[in-house]
Amino acid sequence: MNLLLDACVWGGNVAVLMSAGHDVAWAGEWIEDPGDEEILRLAHSESRILVTLDKDFGELAVLHQQPHSGILRLVNWSTGQPDSRRKCVFTCLTSMEKNFRPAL
Repeated sequence: MNLLLDACVWGGNVAVLMSAGHDVAWAGEWIEDPGDEEILRLAHSESRILVTLDKDFGELAVLHQQPHSGILRLVNWSTGQPDSRRKCVFTCLTSMEKNFRPAL
C-alpha cells in the first residue's frame, strides 16, 4: 500500500512498514508543515492512505468533501509505547489490506 504518515505518527513506523513492502512517506521529514488541507491533497495526489492521529482530516473528508485515498485515524494513541504503537499500525494496515485489497 502507498501510505503517508502524518508528522504526529511516530517516525519509527516508517522502516517497519517499508520492510513489509509498503511505499511510505512521512510528513515528519518535511521542512515545514503545509497544513491539513495540503497534506490530504498531497496524499490523494499520490494515491496514499493518510495515517494520522488528527481528527481534522475526517472533517475535511466528510464535511468539506475533500477528495482522499483513505484515512486511517489512530485513536487514543498517546498511551502506548513505541513498540506497541508500531505493532498497532502494522496490524491495522495489514487488516485493511486483507479486507479491502480490491479497493486499494
